[in-house]
Amino acid sequence: MSYDFNADDIFEMAEQIERNGAKFYRTAAEKVADTSAKELLIGLAVMEDEHEKTFASLRAELSEKEKAATVFDPEGESTLYLRSLADTRVFFEKEIDISSMKDILKAAEKKKKDAIVFYLGMKDLVPDKLGKDKLEIIIKEEMGHIRILSKELIAFNK
Repeated sequence: MSYDFNADDIFEMAEQIERNGAKFYRTAAEKVADTSAKELLIGLAVMEDEHEKTFASLRAELSEKEKAATVFDPEGESTLYLRSLADTRVFFEKEIDISSMKDILKAAEKKKKDAIVFYLGMKDLVPDKLGKDKLEIIIKEEMGHIRILSKELIAFNK
């Protein structure tokens, strides 16, 4: 049995994933000694905070149709399921390897790639009439994060 989701559901997950990303960067920043590395990680956390706000704003602009429930769910279980997916699939809680900034950035880049794969998969579960096209915005934002992380990785490899 498969379920359809709407754009509202996916934006809610995107907001949670951004919160998880910000927490990841802040936790890593607390554990590194190098001041410039700490500043970079805090900057990445702030970027995640801004993306969360962007996604919340875009979510607020969705039409009623794009927010329409796709299943009868009086207990709100689908929301809990989606939050659990967001918490466990991307930037999940785990021990952060802080042996080098390179390792931290590689872990972050991998999580961003995982997020894109996750959103591409979720996109198949959102019908056109429920805002499927809006998911491209999220995917493009995540691709922008990967470009930034790749640039930083190159800088740390020099």
